[in-house]
This record gives sequence, structure tokens and C-alpha cells, in this order.
Amino acid sequence: MSTSIIAVSNHKGGVGKTTSTVNIGAGLALTGHKVLLIDMDPQSNMTQSYGINKADVTVYEVLKGEAEVKTVEVFPNLEILPSTLDLSGAEMELINEAGREYILREAIANIKDNYDYILIDCPPSLGLLTINALAAATEVYIPLQAHYLAIKGLTKIIEVIGKVKKRLNKDVEITGVFVTQFDKRKVLHRDVVETIYTYFQEKLFDSRIRDNIALAEAPSQGMDIFHYDRDSKGAEDYKNLVAEIMERHGEVIE
Repeated sequence: MSTSIIAVSNHKGGVGKTTSTVNIGAGLALTGHKVLLIDMDPQSNMTQSYGINKADVTVYEVLKGEAEVKTVEVFPNLEILPSTLDLSGAEMELINEAGREYILREAIANIKDNYDYILIDCPPSLGLLTINALAAATEVYIPLQAHYLAIKGLTKIIEVIGKVKKRLNKDVEITGVFVTQFDKRKVLHRDVVETIYTYFQEKLFDSRIRDNIALAEAPSQGMDIFHYDRDSKGAEDYKNLVAEIMERHGEVIE
């Protein structure tokens, strides 16, 4: 199969974007896929989730043209291109660069075929870093909380992805939407999921990521949910989501 490059994006913070990128990546790697995670968020939460404090090369040096991509192996089949707080200044530093929207795309062009999946954790904004991720991606996944406020900002992200598709990357599509911090006992949550379905129809994954303390604890131990507590609800939910992702990419699930 050709490499699937998936930007995980939502300009609203606190929706489980980084948690999802980490655990989808780990889940895919544990099924034998070669996976690269790219941390495009200056907050570096994904980098810290794997206990990486000092890396030889981060995405900042790559975007600045100061270094080639150099990844860190997290465990077999899973590598990460880490982030750094310095990345917060990148938008201003790159503002006068020709073709600045395509820097990430060009940087990974020579290595992308080494992986089955590349997952890009986007910052909670729609600035140049997110545009770079969308210009490099073939797909976009949007994590959404089961709250009405989470739906409010959807039109903005859909509009931005539409512009990127028209002007920068005709291949990018929203192919997946999933619900995080879900509690099926709450009528509000069930109602919101129905509303999300009216927006996205079959793009909405069936898997729901439930509220689960283990998902919050795992990063503090430098682990994904599967290595931290594989019997938790969080591990079960992300395992189901990974199976759905593989199925959508035409893979037969054992």
C-alpha cells in the first residue's frame, strides 16, 4: 500500500488530539505497520509523551532548513520526529520564505516511502504549521469532544481544509472524524454524536474514545496506552479505532 499521511487536526485545544495521535500511531505499529509520528505542535506534548527531552534534530531545524529529517525510534516500527518550544517562533521566521507552505512536504518527500502511516500532530491553531501539515497530508482526521461547543468551530476547519485543497494540495481530504471523552450515559453526548453524524455521515468512525483515567496517566510515564495499561478502556477504544482505520485502508483484520 502507498503511504497514508494523516494530519490530526482541530484548532480547538483539549480535544484529545495528541493523545489520539500517539495511541493511533502506537496501535498501528503494534499491528506490524511502520509508523512515523511528526510533532508539529510547539507545546511538544507528543514528544514529551514519549519522554523525549533532548533530540539531535527536531521538526524546527527541519523546517528552518538547518537539518535533514532525523527520527527517534520509540519502539520497533514506531519513530517520531520530535518538536521543541523553539517551533513557536517558526511561523514568524518563515514568513518570507518562498513556498513556505510546502516545507514539511518537501522535507519528508525522500523518507515517506519508508513508512506505511505518517501521523502529524497539528497545533491547536490554523496558522502556518497546520497549513504545512495539511499541504503534506493525504488525509485529515478530526477528533471532536462530545460537546456542542466542539461543533461550533467545525465550519472554520472545514473551510481552511477546503482552501488548502483548492490552492495547495488537491489530494487532501477529511476522511475520518472520531469522538473523544465520550460518556454514553449522558443524553447530551449521544445527541452531539448524532449531530456530528449529520455533518460527516460515513466519515464518522464507529469507535468512541471514552473518558478514561489511564489515558491521562500514560504520558506522565512516557508511554502510550497499550504499553501503560493494555486492559484499560482507553486501550480497548483505541484498538477498535485502529482496526477501523486499517479496514478503511483496505486491510483485512484478523
